[in-house]
Amino acid sequence: HHRRRIVHINITEHPTAAWTAQQIIEAFPNDTAPRWLLRDRDAIYGDAFRRRVAGMGIGAVISSPSSPWQNPYAERLIGSIRRECLDHVIVLGERHLRRTLAAYLTYYHGSRTHLSLEKDAPSPRAVQAIAAGPVVALPEVGGLHHRYERRAA
Repeated sequence: HHRRRIVHINITEHPTAAWTAQQIIEAFPNDTAPRWLLRDRDAIYGDAFRRRVAGMGIGAVISSPSSPWQNPYAERLIGSIRRECLDHVIVLGERHLRRTLAAYLTYYHGSRTHLSLEKDAPSPRAVQAIAAGPVVALPEVGGLHHRYERRAA
C-alpha cells in the first residue's frame, strides 16, 4: 500500500461469494497474490470466497464488527471515489459507471495528489521546468478534474 495503487476494480448489481472469489483471481493472476487479505465480516465473503483465498495461499485477517477504521485504506479509497467522482455524476447505467470509474482510476493513479506520497500521484510524475512553456489545463474524468502541465507554445 506504500504507493496507493488500485490493482483491480469491478462492479455488479448483485454480488455473490462466487463473484467475489472470481475478482480475487482476476486481481492477482500468476502467483502475484499478497500474503494477507484484510476483510470485514460481510456475508459476501462466503464459503466459496474463503476456499479460493485459502487455495491461493492468502491469509485472512478479519476486522472487528462495525469497525471501518480497521481498514483505513479501503475506507479512504471508497470515500475518495464517492466524494470526488460519484457525488458529481448522474450514472446512466452499468456501462456508464464502468467508463466513469475507469476514467477516475486513470486520474487517481496519474494525476491525483496524495499527502502521504509527498503530494505526488501513485505513478510518480516528473517535475517540469518553467522553460517548458505556459501552464495548460487538461480535463480528466469528463472535465470533473483537471491536470496542469507545461506545454510548449
